[in-house]
Amino acid sequence: MSSREEVGGVMPEMGMAMGEMGEAMEPRRDLIGLSSEPLSIERVYSSALSPSCGAVALFIGTTREHFEGRRVIRLEYEAYEAMVQSELSAVCLDIRARWPMVKHICIQHRLGLVPVAEASVAIAISSPHRCDAQEAVRYCIDALKASAPIWKKEVYESEDSKWKENPECGWSSNG
Repeated sequence: MSSREEVGGVMPEMGMAMGEMGEAMEPRRDLIGLSSEPLSIERVYSSALSPSCGAVALFIGTTREHFEGRRVIRLEYEAYEAMVQSELSAVCLDIRARWPMVKHICIQHRLGLVPVAEASVAIAISSPHRCDAQEAVRYCIDALKASAPIWKKEVYESEDSKWKENPECGWSSNG
């Protein structure tokens, strides 16, 4: 990650998981980060890998080239970084309460300029079985959009722009 990694990083150990045979296993980890550099999907995926898990579910959100009939040339993201860290830490705790078998959680979000077809957000979650990982990833992106103070501006081919609100967001005029 970039110099913004100090906003993210590995969260304190969430406790040791016990294997099927009662042996101690690797500690669970939550990796939350913001970066002005392109996101490494391989790094996000690798951060969630665990030998005790049979599933890593991924979500990659990318900049699309058209929205509502207008050609988009890039997105621009801004964030209240300290609050993003706090909100996403709470999302991780909620995921662990809802899906106790989840092993590792990695949430990375891009800030600044994000050209078309590049990743804005990448989430990877591992668990022993796919259902928990898939459900947790879907919950994670929805919760991120609803609670994290990250703002997106679409810049169009005509160079005009529009700040976009997430309808999931509690303070949104769309919600």
